[in-house]
Amino acid sequence: MKYAKDQLPRLKPCFADGRIEVDNNLIENSIRPLALGRKNYLFAGSHAGAQRAAMLYSFFASCKRLGVDPRNWLRDVLERIADHPVNRLEELLPHQWAMANAHAGTEEE
Repeated sequence: MKYAKDQLPRLKPCFADGRIEVDNNLIENSIRPLALGRKNYLFAGSHAGAQRAAMLYSFFASCKRLGVDPRNWLRDVLERIADHPVNRLEELLPHQWAMANAHAGTEEE
């Protein structure tokens, strides 16, 4: 009870403004996949394998943040990358891909 009483001053803002969360579960749940990924990198087989896995996690997280279906993005990129100019590879990154497909109206849902 003493602990709860001592925490009351810190909880008052939550009671005064219902938009303030009492805990950080939403944040914890949103970063859980990243934490699991970090553990999985330990078993990637090699440093290079772990780096490749980290890049894929980053690409897919970017897709998620942009509202892009990662499967559509990856399929399109894998189909185009062999013939794509090497000095324009940044065009295939999720944020550039999303803008190009939004303007072209060709993004698959």
